Amino acid sequence: MDLKKISINAALPGKPRSRILIIYTGGTFGMTYDKDGVLIPFDFASILEHLPSLKNLLLEITVYSFETPIDSSNIDTEHWKLIGKIIHDHYHDNDGFVVLHGTDTMAYTASALSFMLEGLNKPVIFTGAQLPISEPRSDARENLITALDIASARKDGEALVPEVCIYFDYELLRGNRSKKVESLRFDAFDSGNYPPLAKAGVKIDYNFSAIGRRHGNGPLTLRTRFDSNISIIKLFPGISQQVVRGILHTDGLKAVVLETYGSGNAPTFPWLIEELKKAIERDIIIVNVSQCPGGRVLQGRYETSKKLQQIGVISGADMTTEAAVAKLMLLLGEYGTTRTKNMVSLSLAGELTA
Repeated sequence: MDLKKISINAALPGKPRSRILIIYTGGTFGMTYDKDGVLIPFDFASILEHLPSLKNLLLEITVYSFETPIDSSNIDTEHWKLIGKIIHDHYHDNDGFVVLHGTDTMAYTASALSFMLEGLNKPVIFTGAQLPISEPRSDARENLITALDIASARKDGEALVPEVCIYFDYELLRGNRSKKVESLRFDAFDSGNYPPLAKAGVKIDYNFSAIGRRHGNGPLTLRTRFDSNISIIKLFPGISQQVVRGILHTDGLKAVVLETYGSGNAPTFPWLIEELKKAIERDIIIVNVSQCPGGRVLQGRYETSKKLQQIGVISGADMTTEAAVAKLMLLLGEYGTTRTKNMVSLSLAGELTA
């Protein structure tokens, strides 16, 4: 995929306090109107005209933009690999990274990057907007300015937030704990099972007890092998055996994210338990996550989840569906089925509470 590179030194004539790399993938954020009133991709070469306050951050910025910006609904694992490669290849030359991404699949991409970037010690901040930057009421300007500020924040030479995050509407959230919860309001994201890492007001108030620890000073390792042979089964009253069986007998299927009720509960219909049991016997991994935006799976607490535990369904604890999907695809691609079974319930990047 072709990339465009733009260099912006917003600190001139002074010395920049940090070097930040922006990756622009597409999405609502970077749209502006041409002279005919048609929405077209934003030209980052003119960013200082749109955001003159950017000069106050005293940053040296490099922008890598997808030659053809994409709607986030079209994001796939190849785009995840490209984003990860850009960060990996330019890791030592920059103090932090900001990824501008459409909101619809941002939580999936942020989750994937948290697992791909092993040994990360610098901020990777995802952000975007609900309204294009050209709109008078756009949230794009504040989201980008604060994301850049957080990505460049350091103390005693070390990054304040050395992990993959989403910044949106005055809150910084752990990327693999987040999900999109609003399509019309500015507070588009939430992390029901984990507190915000920071809140932006008159100043940015960091919640250091929630921020991930640094991983020493070792090298950054990039993991890029994905296996997409997984599916999601969301339980609902009236779900049929034919539907469940059809999914579980998909050619090449290796894992299923089972979205259950409440704390991991499912119908105790004999046919459902039998279909799941046979799938597990065929070496298909089934991970139980809750449909609730908050709380966690407690298999065995109720009779309706005890049977899942007995047949070998793996508890996803308090993982989001987005994190479970990205984690399964990467683990299967990197390590295969046997090791994935042992690793999926472990916290690899702060995505679950053990």
